[in-house]
Amino acid sequence: MAEQRGDDRGTRDVREGEPGAGEPRRRSSRPEEARAWEDLVATARRTVADGLVVGTSGNVSVRVGETVLVTPSGVPYDRLTPDDVTGVGLDGRQVLGTLVPTSELPMHLAVYRTTGALAVVHTHAVHATAVSTLVSELPLVHYMAAALGGPVRVAPYATYGTDELAGNMLRALADRSGCLLQNHGTLTHGTTLAQAYDRTAQLEWMCRLWLTAASVPGLTPSLLSREQLTEVEERLRGYGQRG
Repeated sequence: MAEQRGDDRGTRDVREGEPGAGEPRRRSSRPEEARAWEDLVATARRTVADGLVVGTSGNVSVRVGETVLVTPSGVPYDRLTPDDVTGVGLDGRQVLGTLVPTSELPMHLAVYRTTGALAVVHTHAVHATAVSTLVSELPLVHYMAAALGGPVRVAPYATYGTDELAGNMLRALADRSGCLLQNHGTLTHGTTLAQAYDRTAQLEWMCRLWLTAASVPGLTPSLLSREQLTEVEERLRGYGQRG
């Protein structure tokens, strides 16, 4: 969701989410959470720098133990500081910070509750969002679909921030590490923020590739078969440096 509600930095003393009378005071962040928050903010800023989001659209999260650190709602990423750390438990209860978590928290928590993911990146990348309005599955135009677990599905549209959207996303993510959200954007996950981000970038690139190839008049892009993709999946298992 593009959370364009503006920065509430000038009203910190009355920010939504601060503990009131009788409410437990949220704890301070631990050293590993502070380091993870620094990485999260850097990743969120990268989504803007690389053109995957505009303004405060999209969101990023990372899991540290039983705590999920997540970008707050409506605050530009370049204004986030170490003091703005925002974290919730897997039950959604806020345990760190006073800024309101992203409105897309249900999607992030659904991923952590049902997969082994430790990081999630959600964007409104333009080419991927365009593809989400055209097809129910990204055509197999490139073998890097194997890096996401297979053909990338499109989750049916539902209103942002709802359990319905989270459910649609989980079904599209079955045996995958990324999906498109119809008329909305992308969501990818990984074991690290770097991996989740790379998968987002690869997905946007594949969508741009397909749109470019499909736009040539009189020609139809050649597509890979499922068998060809399976062969690539086998080769990717041994890809990269060892040791």
